[in-house]
Amino acid sequence: MKTWAMIATWRMAIEGVTLGSQMLKNGEKCQDALEKAVMFVEDYPFYKSVGYGGLPNEECEVELDAAFMDGKTLSIGAVASIKDFKNPISIARKLSADRYNIFLVGAGAESYAHKNGFIRQNMLTERARKTWELRVKEIREKNLSPYDGHDTVCMIAIDQEKDMAVATSTSGLFMKKKGRVGDSPVSGSGFYVDNEIGGAAATGLGEDIMKGCLSYEVVQRMKKGETPQKAAQGAVDDFSKELIKRRGKAGEISIVALNNKGEWGIGTNVEFTFCAATPTDQPKVYIATPVNGEVKIEIASEEYMRAYKEKIQRGI
Repeated sequence: MKTWAMIATWRMAIEGVTLGSQMLKNGEKCQDALEKAVMFVEDYPFYKSVGYGGLPNEECEVELDAAFMDGKTLSIGAVASIKDFKNPISIARKLSADRYNIFLVGAGAESYAHKNGFIRQNMLTERARKTWELRVKEIREKNLSPYDGHDTVCMIAIDQEKDMAVATSTSGLFMKKKGRVGDSPVSGSGFYVDNEIGGAAATGLGEDIMKGCLSYEVVQRMKKGETPQKAAQGAVDDFSKELIKRRGKAGEISIVALNNKGEWGIGTNVEFTFCAATPTDQPKVYIATPVNGEVKIEIASEEYMRAYKEKIQRGI
């Protein structure tokens, strides 16, 4: 049986992983499978932290970040703070084919997307606008912190030809400062992949993840012979402790990892959901919980899945 595998962050990725894993099963390339899988998540309006329907910044604008990396060539493409374009992951992938100018931001990214025929679309939904208005009111009346929601969709895949790729996409921190960029489009922090080793990608508080370049760290640990599980959890544990020692606290950090044998692993310092699929395991949603330096992993129950669907399809 030929090896292939796909892993992704969060419950919201399951439909995309189901689509992408079928493509891998059929012998299609990991780059195509990842792009199509991430596009599905970007296009679904009820997912509040990615693409269409993503939560806006402090000025009620949806600014999106995305990145794409090819493990065979180490080619990278990324966009940040891009507005009014439908699928930033596709723009990032196209940039990865270029020799120069592979990371574009703001107006420059938008100009590139327009010139290359990508679909322009207002990404702010009425639901997201109402959520923003409610948060503004809560901040004013209850003196609450504005920041909430930073669930990046990250996906890693290996195909039957042993090629690997990684992709990330996010609307970033809810109520973020205009122009704020987290770890998601930053190579080594939000993602990294190498055919000769494996890949990793991170979700959580980007400002803390960037302090440790954690995705590259996980890949290097796998290079030294660690399993994806040991590499991912070891990196998260060690760096969380370092942040606490240096700064008094550590933000939420979760990492998915996949090696070039098709074996996956998870590292997290909070309860975290993810999806995975291999030739021997159909696409499933898992719940990971850190317990005394290790991770307890359970398959999400049908009750959990129903409750999640009801929650995201309710109003604001």
